[in-house]
Amino acid sequence: MTHCWPIRVYYEDTDLAGIVYYANYLRFIERARSELVRAAGIDQVALKAAGLVFAVRRVEADYISPARFDDLLEVRSTLTALKGASLEMRQEVWRETTLVFRAGVTLVMLTEQGRPARFPADIRASLASCPAELGP
Repeated sequence: MTHCWPIRVYYEDTDLAGIVYYANYLRFIERARSELVRAAGIDQVALKAAGLVFAVRRVEADYISPARFDDLLEVRSTLTALKGASLEMRQEVWRETTLVFRAGVTLVMLTEQGRPARFPADIRASLASCPAELGP
């Protein structure tokens, strides 16, 4: 399933050339991942209180077409692999029918001490059944 999250480009998101600053795409996809986790019913505050957190291990990014001030973008996040202590996602940023940015992201579950941990069964089940096409 694919989770969709709208993002509006604000002036603060752009660089001197008037296009979205490259690092801001990472912020956009982070917001979308947070919303996907929320939509899946996972309470990250409670998870942290239990001593577990999600952490980005790897990002592979491709910048395809520039986005500009006031563009309405959509971040499409798709879970591509769910393993014992990690998951992989494909995240794409679209402006209508134009692919703007894409990334492959690997997330891991860590303990408070920074050691890998297996996903608890309820978290695994929630991620495996993430709802699609959600927005604010």
